[in-house]
Amino acid sequence: MENSMPRTAAAPDSGCAQSPAIALRRIADLPGPRPWPLAGNLPQIRPLRLHQDVEAWSREYGPLFRIAFGSRPVLVVSSHELVGAVLRDRPDGFRRPALTAQVSEEMGGRPGLFLAEGAPWREQRRMVMAALAPHAVKAYFPSLVKVAQRLQAHWQTAARTGAAIDLTEDLKRYSVDIIAGLAFGTEVNTIDGGEDVIQRHMDVILPAVAKRSIAMFPYWRYVKLPADRQLDRSVATLSAAIDDLIAAARARLNAEPARRARPANLLEAMICAAEEGGGGVDDVAVAGNVTTMLLAGEDTTSNTLAWMLYLLKRNPAALAKAREEVLRIAPDAAAFSIEQMDALDYVDACAQEAMRLKPVAPFIPLEALRDSVVGDVAVPQGGLVWLVMRNDSVADSHVANAADFDPERWLRRGDEAMNKHVSMPFGAGARTCPGRYLALLEIKLAAATLLNSFDIASIATVDNSEPQELSGFTMSPIGLRMTLRAPTSDLQR
Repeated sequence: MENSMPRTAAAPDSGCAQSPAIALRRIADLPGPRPWPLAGNLPQIRPLRLHQDVEAWSREYGPLFRIAFGSRPVLVVSSHELVGAVLRDRPDGFRRPALTAQVSEEMGGRPGLFLAEGAPWREQRRMVMAALAPHAVKAYFPSLVKVAQRLQAHWQTAARTGAAIDLTEDLKRYSVDIIAGLAFGTEVNTIDGGEDVIQRHMDVILPAVAKRSIAMFPYWRYVKLPADRQLDRSVATLSAAIDDLIAAARARLNAEPARRARPANLLEAMICAAEEGGGGVDDVAVAGNVTTMLLAGEDTTSNTLAWMLYLLKRNPAALAKAREEVLRIAPDAAAFSIEQMDALDYVDACAQEAMRLKPVAPFIPLEALRDSVVGDVAVPQGGLVWLVMRNDSVADSHVANAADFDPERWLRRGDEAMNKHVSMPFGAGARTCPGRYLALLEIKLAAATLLNSFDIASIATVDNSEPQELSGFTMSPIGLRMTLRAPTSDLQR
C-alpha cells in the first residue's frame, strides 16, 4: 500500500482506520469458506443461486469475510452501514469490476451509465438525469396509461376465460411496451402477442454477461461454441436496431426543431441533453444508455412487480388495504392521472417492502480504484468487494419481525420509523439509480390497474410451493401463475 493512510469506507462513528494506531486486517486474514485449489470458492457456488449461497455464508461468517473467485480474493460486505459507505464512495473510490466492462466490451457492447466511469460517467449522468427527471417523465405519462389500459384489456380476456397468466412474462411485456413507447417513441404491442426484436436479443445477451463475469476460464476468447455464435448475432442485431432508433430520433428532431424544447420521448431528451452539454457525449454513449434503459425497464421493474403481487396475495390484509387505497384515489383506469399515482402512498410502501424482502439486485460487486479501508479491512487498489444487499434488511436485529411483509413499516414515523438505510434497492450515494421515479411510477400504475379492475383468485407456482429465486442478471421468481376474476366488490361502482 501507499505510505499515506488509505481512504476509509466505514460506518459513521465507527472509528475504523481513523488513526494509525488501529491495526488493519488484510482480506487474507478474514474467515470464510475454504477455497478449492485454483478454482477458489466457485465450485461451491450454484450460478443460478449465487446470491443465496453468499447470503448463507454471511450468516455464518459475519459482516466481513473473504471468498475467492479462482485465485482472486474477494471481500464480502454484508453490514448495511459498510455497504452504504462503500456505495457512497463511488465513483471516486470504487467502480464496477473492470472485468464486467471488459466482458461487455469484447461482446461488442457500448458503455452506458451503468458501466461508465470518471468524466464520461459524470457527463452521461447529466444527460440521463435530464431525461429521467420527474417533470420529464410526467410529460410522457399518457403513453404509460395507454400501455396499462392494454394490459387491463389483456387481463380482462384472461379473467373471462379463467386462463392462467404467466405473471412474470406478462409483466415483462408490459415493461417492454412502456420502454418502447416512453423511451423511443416506438409503438410495439408485445402484451397482445407481438414480438419485440430488441427484447428477444436482450434475453440472450444479459444472461451471457452475468455468466461470463464469474466464469473460471474465458474459453470464448479461444473457441466459439454455438451459444457464443448466437450471442454474437444477437449483439450485432441489437446494435443495428439501436443505431436505427437513434438515427430516426435525430431525424425527427432535425425535421421538427420545436421538438427540442419539448422532446416526445426519453431518447429524444437524451439526444438533446447530450447536444446541449457540449461535453463530447456522442451516439455511442447514447446507444449505451438505450441498452441500459432496456435492461432497467424490463428485468428490474417487472420482477419487482411480480414479487410484490405475490407477497400481497399471501398477505390478505395488506392486499385489502392496497385495493382500498387504489379504489379511493384512482378508481378509474381510463382516467388515471400522475397526481393519483403520486398519492398512492400505501402501494408505494408495498413496493418498498417487496424490494426489502426480494431485491432484484441482491448483490453489487465493485472494484477499488485506490487503496481503501472497509470497516477495519484494508482493500488494495484493484481489490474486489462483494456487497450483500439482503442481509441486515431481513434480520430481526435491524428490522422488527423482519420476515413479515409489513408495508406499514415504511409509513410509520418517530421512534417506530423504518431505518430506510437498511434497504437500498436503488443503491446509495452519487450513483443511486437515476430511473427510480420512473420505476416506482410504472409499478404503481400496473398495481392500480390490477387492483381496481380485478379480484386476484390466485398467484402461485404450479405445485403451490414457494417460488424459487433465480439469479440471472437480476433476481426473478420462477413459475408464478396468476388467475383473475371480475371484482365482486361494489366499492368501485
